[in-house]
Amino acid sequence: MVALGTARFTYEVAEGWGKLPDGWTFKECGGVGVDSKDNVYVFNRGEHPMIIFDREGNFLRSWGEGVYPRAHGITMSPDDTIFCTDDGDHTVRKVTLDGKELFKLGISGKPVPFMSGDPFNRCTHVAIDPHTAEFYVSDGYGNARVHKYTPDGKLLFSWGESGTGPSQFNIAHNIATDKDGWVYVADRENHRIQIFDSKGKFETQWTNMARPCGLYIDKSGDQRVYVGELGVCIGSNAKAVGLGPRIGIMDIKGNYLAKLGDVPESEAVGSFLAPHGVCIDSRGDIYVAEVSWTHLSHTKVPTHQPRSLQKLVLTG
Repeated sequence: MVALGTARFTYEVAEGWGKLPDGWTFKECGGVGVDSKDNVYVFNRGEHPMIIFDREGNFLRSWGEGVYPRAHGITMSPDDTIFCTDDGDHTVRKVTLDGKELFKLGISGKPVPFMSGDPFNRCTHVAIDPHTAEFYVSDGYGNARVHKYTPDGKLLFSWGESGTGPSQFNIAHNIATDKDGWVYVADRENHRIQIFDSKGKFETQWTNMARPCGLYIDKSGDQRVYVGELGVCIGSNAKAVGLGPRIGIMDIKGNYLAKLGDVPESEAVGSFLAPHGVCIDSRGDIYVAEVSWTHLSHTKVPTHQPRSLQKLVLTG
């Protein structure tokens, strides 16, 4: 196996993890989540939008066919329900582990006007308050907002606008909460994570990163933050190291503990193309969803099925 990281943050790449039925593909993976039994939910842009595996990578089932045109984000709730965010459908759905819809926010296929501030125009992700079960939606592509809702889906308030200053966003791409209820927003094209209190008041920001895209906070223990960074290599810097794409592991103060990958993009084992979603299981293994098809299509439509899902097994 190929190893990434060092010391207690050493991981081995589980090559070929995730055994799909014959003829199936992910096309690409928007997000990934893990339930209380360590089953893995892969929210993807193929014909079977939600594909579930056990932790060994054996196929269990699928659902969501015909419902999700462009899978983007998945958030697992403590009660083993799921929030599925579809930026192409402009909706957020709360569903059971079997895909039964509990409620839907937004109108399918009907975005609000660009940068209007109302929900939604290409919403991206959901985060849940660990104390109240209220939840936040990052509305990041056609808006520059965060919306806060009651547990049953009633809008409480929103904040944010387009820009580069505090409480301003340039693609609010992902969102997460820590165990104390602080709200972390991956402000992708501003190359930072902004941190807010539960009322939307700006507190601080982390700026030493390369286009944060995926975001996951382990609320146990000393709280580690896992960030999928798309990378900033362009033009003559395309083959430079230290600029991503990578998986960053940080402490709750924003200090890097490890950078996994962090070499020029490729499909080689131990490298990344476009880390878009990230989560961990109960053993600390990392799952990475990559939007490889979209990323490669920026220069040339792929003639093969690029890898879009990786498992990194903790060995440190």
